[in-house]
Amino acid sequence: MIIATWNVNSVKARIETVQRWLKEREPDVVCLQEIKCTDDAFPREPFEGLGYNVATHGQKSYNGVALLSKRPFDEVTRGLPGNDDDGQARYIEAVISLEGGALRVASIYLPNGNPAPGDKYDYKLAWMERLQEHARERLVYEEPLVLAGDYNAIPTGADVHDPELWKEDALFLPQTRAQFHALTHLGLVDAIRATSDDAGLYTFWDHQGAAFQKNNGIRIDHLLLSPQAADRLASAGIDRGMRGGEKPSDHVPVWINLDL
Repeated sequence: MIIATWNVNSVKARIETVQRWLKEREPDVVCLQEIKCTDDAFPREPFEGLGYNVATHGQKSYNGVALLSKRPFDEVTRGLPGNDDDGQARYIEAVISLEGGALRVASIYLPNGNPAPGDKYDYKLAWMERLQEHARERLVYEEPLVLAGDYNAIPTGADVHDPELWKEDALFLPQTRAQFHALTHLGLVDAIRATSDDAGLYTFWDHQGAAFQKNNGIRIDHLLLSPQAADRLASAGIDRGMRGGEKPSDHVPVWINLDL
């Protein structure tokens, strides 16, 4: 079963690109971020035409997350628990029934946090703490769980082309990395790093400064797996080539293949 995540940076602007990739990769479940539209404005028909069920948690012009699944959703949760006053659309979670049991998948768009320090960075850290608490509660179920998305977090120096350039950025500050590693300390497994220690495995390249051509990238899109999912991890990859097409997103798809 192929599960993928992709920050598409506006689903309406990338609809043809996303459709082409879906036909090529044929993922079973897709977690999208930065759809940048409300639920009623999401272009459902092109995805339904390819055999996907669609669940969205949208917001006008900003943020927004979605799930696509070849199998029906048993239940869908919109919004990350822990702050009823948080109106930003950054989290959607669904349960999908399989022959051997349930699969739980979430699409995550974690706050950027810049400039740091400041209110935006405080919000980012608080959001990450909420995610940790929610993950802790979900792990009790002892089921395959995939928390996938744009974490806006660079885990280590091996995940950035030049750590020195990013040392003051909210994506790479020590507090951000500590919060990310707190998730893995709960027992979640970083799928890409479970399959490769290679440097230069990036998922984002800025549109400026010929960053992609120079491979000046960072790895901020992650799939974190519960032990029950990690035990079934067959392979993982980054579809780097999607960054070089026409009108590309600044992120590329990241995927895993689980033996479910």
